[in-house]
Amino acid sequence: MAPRPGPPVRRPDSGPARIVPKPGPAPRRPAAPVVEQAAAPAFPEVEVQRVAARPDTALERADEVLDLLLEAGRVPGQVLVLTTGPRHPWQQHEESFGAERYWAQLDEAQDVFYADAASCRPVRREVVVLVVNGGSAAAVQRAVAAARGHAASLLVICGDAR
Repeated sequence: MAPRPGPPVRRPDSGPARIVPKPGPAPRRPAAPVVEQAAAPAFPEVEVQRVAARPDTALERADEVLDLLLEAGRVPGQVLVLTTGPRHPWQQHEESFGAERYWAQLDEAQDVFYADAASCRPVRREVVVLVVNGGSAAAVQRAVAAARGHAASLLVICGDAR
C-alpha cells in the first residue's frame, strides 16, 4: 500500500496553502504493442525438378525437357538454358553472329536463350534448365546456385548436380 500524501503545507510567504507533491517514480506510459513481421524472402520459392542424365546425355535430355515445356505452353522468351560444360550447339550458332548480337537476344527475351552458367549475365526467367554436362563439382554447385537466382518459378536440373 502506497503512503498517502501529507496535509497541505502552508508557507508564510507563499500565499494560500497548496499541495507540494512528493517526488516519486515517473508515470509509466503503456508500451507500444510489438508487431513481429516475418522477413519476406528475396525471391519466391522456386520449384526444382531433377532429370537423371549422364554428362554425355545431359544436352539431349535438356532439349527433350525444353520441348515439353514449350508444348505445355511456356513462351520461349521465358526460358533460359544454362550449361556447366561445353556450350549448347544453339549457343555456339548464335555467338557466330557476334557477341553484341548474342547478348542483345538476352535483353529482347523473344526466344529461348542459351548461355554458359559461369558467364551468364544477371537475368531472371520464369524457367531455367540447367544442363550438367561437365565441370568440376565446385563449378556445378556454383552453377546450381546461379541457376536458382536466374529462375523465377521453375529450375530443371538435367544431370547429376551433387
